[in-house]
Amino acid sequence: MTILFLEDDDAIAGAVCDFLAGRGCRVARYTTLAAARQALAGALPDLALLDRNLPDGDGADLCRALRARCPRMPVLLLTVRGDTPDVLEGFGCGADDYVTKPFDLEVLYSRLQALWRRSRPETGPLLRCGPITLDEARQAVCCRGQAVALGALEYQLLLLLLRNQGRTLTRRQLLDELWDRNGRFVNDNTLTVTMKRLREKLGQPGCLKTVRSFGYRMEEDAP
Repeated sequence: MTILFLEDDDAIAGAVCDFLAGRGCRVARYTTLAAARQALAGALPDLALLDRNLPDGDGADLCRALRARCPRMPVLLLTVRGDTPDVLEGFGCGADDYVTKPFDLEVLYSRLQALWRRSRPETGPLLRCGPITLDEARQAVCCRGQAVALGALEYQLLLLLLRNQGRTLTRRQLLDELWDRNGRFVNDNTLTVTMKRLREKLGQPGCLKTVRSFGYRMEEDAP
């Protein structure tokens, strides 16, 4: 279980990180909203554990952003704000669970496990081509057995190509799809730069092919 942990209190963070690591979890701890947002631009965790009172804002804002981008990702708010209006606001922003401080570490771990189990499909779609594997359920990408951290646009581009493996997608088709999926303007130059970065992060895989003056296709290399 990989966990993004947003907490600015060193004592609380240290105790939680040590306890969860002892249970086999991989925890990435951040102290500000800005740092957590930057981390989420790459590979996504299995779930998020968020404080609310932070130096640069309210963890509930990140919860809303995560719910919009990753509807399946479990989010647990861990905060001292335990009044009824605060709890209701926390669930209103999309949290799956709400734990107030002080708390018992065993109970926290049990709640995280329960959220994680419920979020995992019995069988998750895996897309493969050459050395590349994309797990849609976890939004995780591996290449040659190593995890690859992709930005949101890079991930969506790779997903489109893998879903249409063996078929050439024109630049126009890709631009239209990326516009729709991300809700923002993507121009031709952005597509070129995104493809360049994607290839670099994947180690220039031979299965990601350019069809000159037309578009791109994902295709297994001939043996």
